This record gives sequence, C-alpha cells and structure tokens, in this order.
Amino acid sequence: MDTKSQREVRLIDGAWSITQIMASLAKALVSDGPALGFGAVTSQAVEAKVAILVTSTGSTGANKEYALSASALLASAKASNKYLAATSGQTWSLLLPLTHIAAVNVLVRSLELGTIPVNLIAHIGEYPKVDYTAIVPTQLYNALNGDQRLLNHLQSAKAVLVGGAALTDELATKASAAGINIITTYGMSETSGGCVYNGEPLEGVQITIADSGFIKIKGAVLANNLSLDSENWFATSDLGEIVDNRLRILGRGDDVIISGGENISLSEIENTISEIFANLELAAFAIKSEKWGQELHIAAVNAPSDFDLTVERILVEKFGHAAKPKRFHQLSALPLIGIGKVDRKALAQSAMKMGF
Repeated sequence: MDTKSQREVRLIDGAWSITQIMASLAKALVSDGPALGFGAVTSQAVEAKVAILVTSTGSTGANKEYALSASALLASAKASNKYLAATSGQTWSLLLPLTHIAAVNVLVRSLELGTIPVNLIAHIGEYPKVDYTAIVPTQLYNALNGDQRLLNHLQSAKAVLVGGAALTDELATKASAAGINIITTYGMSETSGGCVYNGEPLEGVQITIADSGFIKIKGAVLANNLSLDSENWFATSDLGEIVDNRLRILGRGDDVIISGGENISLSEIENTISEIFANLELAAFAIKSEKWGQELHIAAVNAPSDFDLTVERILVEKFGHAAKPKRFHQLSALPLIGIGKVDRKALAQSAMKMGF
C-alpha cells in the first residue's frame, strides 16, 4: 500500500463521552483525521477511504478486522432510517457495547438524524423515552422476564431492532403481545451490520441464495476487505431460503455436524427444542467421538426435571435416532461471544476437559 494513501487508526477510548465519540466519528466519515477502531483492533493504518475498523469474533471465537468506508456506513444508516421512516431530530438509545457494529450503526444513524444517541450502557435510574433502539435477543428476553426498566423503554420506542443472534418465534410473539414493535435484522460486520429487516433487504442491498444454499449479499454496504466473486457478490456462511419474497435464515453452514454418518444442523436442533422450552437458555454443540465422529451434546441453564427425556423424544421423532443427544449439561450460564452468540467452541472444550 502506498503510505501516502494510508490513514492512521485511533482506537476508541473507553473514557470518551458519547459526545466525544460522535464528534470523532463525524470527522472520520468525512476523511478528517484518523479512522476509528472499535473493539480489539490492532491495525495502526488503513487505506484512506476507510472510516472505521470493527472486529468480529464470528462462530469460531477468532477475531477478524473489517474495514468499512464512509460510503458503506452512510448507505447502511440512510437505508435503515428510511425503512423506519425516521426523521430529523428523532433519537436512538445505545444499549449495545461499542465493540459491535450494531452499536456503531446507532451512532451513524443518529448523525444522519442530527441527534446524539442516549447512552444507556451505564445509566442509573429509569431509562428515558427514545424513538428507536437496537438490542440482542437476550436483552429482549430479560425485558420480558423481570427487567421492568428495560421493558418500559422498549415499549415506548417506535421500533426496536433485534439482531446479533437467532430470535425464536416464541420470544417474538411475546414481545409483540407486550406492545414492543420489534424488527428482526440480519447482517454482520462484513455488511455494515443489519442489511435485511424483517426478511426484506434494505434499499440498495441485494440478496440471493447460491446453489449450495448459502446466502449471498451485494450492495454499497459491504466492507472493503472482503473476497467477492466476479459479480461482486459476498458469500456468507449462513444458509437461507427465500419464502414469499422474504429471507428466512436456516442457520450457519458451519453448524452442521456429521454424527454416525448423518448430517445434523445444530441450529435446527436448538430451534426444535426452543419450540417446547421457549423460555430456556440452551445450546447444541458437538465434540469429537471415536464411535460417532461427532456426538451431539445439549447444554441448558436451569433446565426442568423432564428436560432430558422430553428433548430426546422430540428430536428422535423429528430427526431420527442420529439426533438423540449423547449427553446433557446443566449450566448456570452459557458462554458467549460477541453480543449474544453462544460460544459452542468453549462448550465443547469444557465438555472434553471433563472427560466426556
């Protein structure tokens, strides 16, 4: 890279106020001063057209940096605000850590509306009312199960974006019944965050399903440092289908295990169990097995006494005997990566250390 075309990277300081961060971001978006690093960024310089660097842990737990230009970030923010019919002067609240692209998006959308987001990360007392906010499913679950302060806040918003992890139909239904206007989002750091709302691609975003079943995305929201095909499509690691002109996420392609010669989707296993145990935190994962190749394990937090037998029955009925879990794990909490994704790798490592 020509050093003259490089731009310094400055890491966001945890001591900065939201006003300071917004001022620095506004400059970064017009190529004034350094690019900003959000999260565990190690790069010290980037191409001049890069406005920010964000990191993503993905499903493997390994950090990777993504370079996002001002044009990508602004395309995402403008399309999001347009979808929401957001107007100048309306406000967003910040309920997610700034190590995640979803939080950065709240900042950029706020800049587009000419406002400063209300930072609720360490807020004391009742949450003020805002027009929009963005959360992960775990936060929605907490709001519907005892966090009255958060529930009131979400109920007062015009719309609540929910993404970062799979949202069960049961939780979505409960949120709607509680008067929360949720909008499910799909996207990732590579796409400047959420680029599909309620199954519909935002303006300027195109989606298609490859013959392999993987979701492909094209548009101005893509990060600079991606490997694209000859037609500028970005191939994700997620499986999906188009149903009634809406994208349906089937799970990650890398969550399929082979046990006893049979393919098993961990996401499908989790979704099936959640249909019966809607309020239970759980995860399906696999460990290496001399007998099975990979064997299916289920971890759950404070599962009821009938959990194991019920899960065995429903999984065998739906998927066959290959999907019968080889072991269940009762945990006090699930290990997480990012802002709500279960760390299956950590679960497997823990199980193997225990001799399973």
